[in-house]
Amino acid sequence: MSNSKKIQKLPSDYAAFLKTIKQHISESRIQAYRAVNKELIGLYWNIGREIALRQKRDGWGKSIVEKLSYDLREELPGTSGFSTQNLWYMRQFYLEYNEHPNLQQVVGEIPWGQNLIIIAKVKELSAREYYLKMTVEMGWSRNVLLHQIQTQAHKRHKLATKQHNFPDTLPAALAEQADQAMKDVYALDFLGITKPVVERELERRLVNQIRSVLLEFGHGFAFIGNQYPVKLGNEEYFIDLLFYHRKLKCLVAIELKAGKFKPEYAGKMNFYLNLLNDFVREPDENLSIGIILCGDRNRMEVEYSLKGIEKPMGVAEYTLTRKLPSDLVDKLPKPEELERQIMQELGKEEMEGEAERVDKEVSRRRRKIQ
Repeated sequence: MSNSKKIQKLPSDYAAFLKTIKQHISESRIQAYRAVNKELIGLYWNIGREIALRQKRDGWGKSIVEKLSYDLREELPGTSGFSTQNLWYMRQFYLEYNEHPNLQQVVGEIPWGQNLIIIAKVKELSAREYYLKMTVEMGWSRNVLLHQIQTQAHKRHKLATKQHNFPDTLPAALAEQADQAMKDVYALDFLGITKPVVERELERRLVNQIRSVLLEFGHGFAFIGNQYPVKLGNEEYFIDLLFYHRKLKCLVAIELKAGKFKPEYAGKMNFYLNLLNDFVREPDENLSIGIILCGDRNRMEVEYSLKGIEKPMGVAEYTLTRKLPSDLVDKLPKPEELERQIMQELGKEEMEGEAERVDKEVSRRRRKIQ
């Protein structure tokens, strides 16, 4: 009997059955990877604790840690992660989080390399908590995590005074979630734009790099389309970018403005949200939300433009380079100061090299499980 005849006799629901099994396998592999990573982080925590305790109790010095590293590598050939430098990282890892039990579980959910980056580059406890939790939620790689830290995502997302009318237009719980989903400034430097461009070109580049856009927008956003058409009678209108937010359970319309915010933009967005609610929104979805993303704004002008608007919307800025607005720049350490601190505390080249070796070890164990 030929393969084609066998396939013809497959049950009608076989494709769905195969998809379900593949999903189970994928979920199992992810869980196995997480378990291996959690075990590895737990091991490093315990080693770091033992070193710290022995140093405090018995006065252990640098030579003992060097000897421990040598003996571990001699007696456990083929393993990695036990260099002298990495043992010192384990000690620092324990000391950094020993008095913060609320973060101890979170650090076990992200890879060692990401943990080292956060220890090296983020000193404020609330900021560390933000980057740890976002790395878990978003699955940030080391490069993405570095980008988010360098562009001060914590300040743009959590600490900034965002401009929206959510409390006046949404139920309290949903308004809080919408506020958390929005940033005050979006860093779009990944677009590679170094000079002013028209809105259509900005939109084209955003669509071409939608994965980076979703990483910058944050957890929960799903892209639906650009220049999304909505009809009203014989007229057709086009929304620049349309997303769906899984947590908010609503459509999110994005209007791109290359220049400074103008009050009439709020009226236009209000019109679009009315169309989305009446002709696109599903019955079980919440009210659609709009975000006007512009190159510049006068905050007082935005505040008065949103007054009296019945539909939930916000106004945010975007940056096309690593240069941030002055109100944020003043709060940041100078680049040379930050670099000097990092080099003194961990040593950039050694940290990245060690993190890479540890990531390879995790990958090797994952392949073994698979």
